[in-house]
Amino acid sequence: MAANRFPKHPKIRKMGTLQCDVAETTPLIWKDELYRFEVIRRPMLATHEILQGSWHDLPGEPALRFVHVRTDAPTPYFAQGHTFGFPFVDGDTMYVVTGKSKFHATDNAGWGNDTLVFFRSKDLVNWEQYQEVEMPGWKIYNVNIAKMGDTYTLLIEISAPREECGPVHFTFRFMQSKDLTNWTLTPWDHAFQRDVYCGSPALYTFPGDDHYYVGYLEGYQNYRFASCIARSKDLVNWEYSPINPIMVYDDEDKQIANPHLTPAERERIDGALNINLSDLEMCEYQGRTLIYYAWGDQKGTEFLAEAWYEGPMHKFCRSFFEPNVD
Repeated sequence: MAANRFPKHPKIRKMGTLQCDVAETTPLIWKDELYRFEVIRRPMLATHEILQGSWHDLPGEPALRFVHVRTDAPTPYFAQGHTFGFPFVDGDTMYVVTGKSKFHATDNAGWGNDTLVFFRSKDLVNWEQYQEVEMPGWKIYNVNIAKMGDTYTLLIEISAPREECGPVHFTFRFMQSKDLTNWTLTPWDHAFQRDVYCGSPALYTFPGDDHYYVGYLEGYQNYRFASCIARSKDLVNWEYSPINPIMVYDDEDKQIANPHLTPAERERIDGALNINLSDLEMCEYQGRTLIYYAWGDQKGTEFLAEAWYEGPMHKFCRSFFEPNVD
């Protein structure tokens, strides 16, 4: 029998909702323990107070933190006033790159940043801000880091300047470094989707594979969104999965994965509009692939949910492009 010439969509098991009013969350392994990195848009949301309306209406600056998944114990907040962060483990050090607005102070704090700020820590409690990269005229949102060989690649989601972004929000650009400190913007043609909407970036690399895998959000008619995947060997020419999207929104997102959610939170989950599956991030844990994602309406009502793939992360990513991945 001839081998199947087409990729087969991997089986993903949705577990349901973990938290209300949390998105842009990254799972990662730190010292052999599973953690969740959280961008808290309004710190008071983390107290599980029930929000009527949108997080946009609450006072306070955004902040970052980690949560130990097994114990649900959070680290202290850090990087107050910064947002759209991403963590990256290198050796015995945790690095976090985030953004802050410096040159367009009239903008909403943290919304469309023009300065990349780099932190590092060896204990997730004491943080050193060790570098800033100023980019006047740019508007930067979500960021991601991956390493291939001796080169670190930083993906930045942008909406300005127009000559970099293109005519449609948003575009992904890339910067590279040898030391996680000194960054160089790649040439203009190193970009992802200047002419079509994309958002919610993720970037992955794997030993022995010369592809960069990029997760992104694709928009559809009637303001609906789903998470997709593409890959490239040079950050210029892109191969899109023929079986996109990775995941789509459905009623399984509203299952309750966290038994500690209150009756009021469960009622909010049950009644929420679900037309979006975004901010997909994943990590490999004990041979399985853990997936965090957000669902909701893409207008400020959002929920953090969890899913699993029963296999390693490299296999999961390759299976969207190659047949018979074992």
